[in-house]
Amino acid sequence: MRRVVLFGYRGTGKTAIGTVLSRRLGVPFLDTDALIEQKSGRTIPDIFKNDGEERFRALEREAIAGLPTHDVVVGTGGGVVMDPENMERLRRDSVCVLLAADPATIGRRLAKSPRPPLTSLPPDEEIAQVMSRRRWQYAAAADFCVDTSTTSPDEAAGRILSLLKEGTVPPQVQEAAFRWFVADAPGATELHRLESLLTDPDRDVQTRFLGIAGYPCSHSKSPLLFNRLFERYHLNCHYTRFEDPSVATILQVARDIDAKGLSVTIPFKRAVMAYLDEIDDDAAQQIGAVNTVVFSCGAAHGWNTDWLGIQKPLTGFSGTRAVLLGAGGVAAAAAYALTNLDMEVTILNRTPEKARTLAEQFGCRWRAWNGFDGMNPDLVVNATSLGMQPDTRSPLRDDQLKKEMTVFDLVYTPPVTPLIAAARKAGCTTITGTEVFIYQAREQFRLFFGIDVPETVIREILA
Repeated sequence: MRRVVLFGYRGTGKTAIGTVLSRRLGVPFLDTDALIEQKSGRTIPDIFKNDGEERFRALEREAIAGLPTHDVVVGTGGGVVMDPENMERLRRDSVCVLLAADPATIGRRLAKSPRPPLTSLPPDEEIAQVMSRRRWQYAAAADFCVDTSTTSPDEAAGRILSLLKEGTVPPQVQEAAFRWFVADAPGATELHRLESLLTDPDRDVQTRFLGIAGYPCSHSKSPLLFNRLFERYHLNCHYTRFEDPSVATILQVARDIDAKGLSVTIPFKRAVMAYLDEIDDDAAQQIGAVNTVVFSCGAAHGWNTDWLGIQKPLTGFSGTRAVLLGAGGVAAAAAYALTNLDMEVTILNRTPEKARTLAEQFGCRWRAWNGFDGMNPDLVVNATSLGMQPDTRSPLRDDQLKKEMTVFDLVYTPPVTPLIAAARKAGCTTITGTEVFIYQAREQFRLFFGIDVPETVIREILA
C-alpha cells in the first residue's frame, strides 16, 4: 500500500481521522508531533516555549526523515508544508490528502487545545492570517482534499478510503469530458492517449494529471521535463498536452478530470484568468496574465512564474536601459521583471497602441516597431513569438545588433533562435529562452508540489 499522508492546518482532525483510517486499512498510524515528543522527551508547547520554532522544525525534519515509506498512515504538523525538504520526503511514493475546515470550526476546536498560539494576534485573526499565508503550500500538498468542517472522524476516514479506491471522478464523467475537444486538433493523439489512461478498467485511480494548455503547444518541453521530475521524486503523476483552440474547453475538461495543475502558454495567458476562481499572486494581478493554474479543493488558483524566469537570469546585470520587443502576455511579465530591477524600459510593438497601453501599465516608455534604430540599449528582450516555428524570422536586422548589447530571447524552441544566432555573430552577450524555461518551471513545480528542484537537475533533464 502507498503511504497515506495527511496535511492540514491544526484543528482539521489529522490525528483523529488518521487513527480511524489506519485501523480500517490495517496499518500503523504515525503522528509526527507525537514522534517528536517521544524522541525529545518533551511536549511540543515546551519545545516552542523554551527552544523556539526553529528548533522544533529541525526535530520535525528528523522525524519525517525516519518515517516508513509504505504501509502506514502519517499525520503531520500544520506547518510542515512550509519546508520544501519535508515536502520532498513526504510526497515520495505517497498519496497526500489535505484536510480542510472553515476558520470558525478550527477556532472552536483549537479553543480546547493546549497548543500555544503561533502569533500574538487574537485567535480568530491568527487562524485567518496563518491559513492565508500557507494557502498555496496547502494546495501544493494536496493530491486529494477532504472538508472536515461537518464530518466525524469516521465519516472523513470513509471519504478518504473512497478516494483511495475509486478516485475523484467516475469513469463515465471522465470519458464524457473528452467529447468537447476538437477531434482533429494537433494534440488529438495525445488527448486520446490521456482519455485511454483515464477510462481503462485497470487504471490507477490515484494518479494525478497535469498538462500544458495552449494552441499550439506541441513544441513545449514541459511534458518531458515534468514527467522526468515525477520519476525522480517518485510522484504518481502524469503530464500531458491539452491542445485546443478554446481555453474554456481546456479548463472545463481539466476540472472534469480533476486535474492537479496546468502550465498555460500562448495564446491563453490572459484569457485563462476569466475561468479561474482566484488569482493568488500579486504579480499575476499586476501583469494581467497567468501561466500556472493549481487546482485544489474544487478551486482553480492562478499564478505567474514567467516574470521570475525572466528576472533570475538577469541577476547581477549592470545595465539600465532596456528595449522590450512585443506587448503580449509574456511581454507584460517581462515589463514587470525589468521594472522590478529598476531598469528604464522602452516597449516596441507592431501595433503601437498595444505598446502604449503596456507602457502606461508599468510606467515605461514606448515607440512604434521601427523606433529601434539609434536607441543603443544595454539590454534587448524579445517577447514576441518570432523565431519559433512556423515563423522563424528574427525580430531585428543583423545591423541593429551591437556588441555592447545583451540580447535575451524569451523563445526557447529552438534553443538557438535566429535572433540569438545573429547576436552571437555580432559579438553580443546572449541569454537564451531556455533560462526562462528553467526558472519558471522550477517555480511551477514548487507551486504544484511544494518541492524545490535544484536548477542543475532541470538542466540535466533538458540536456
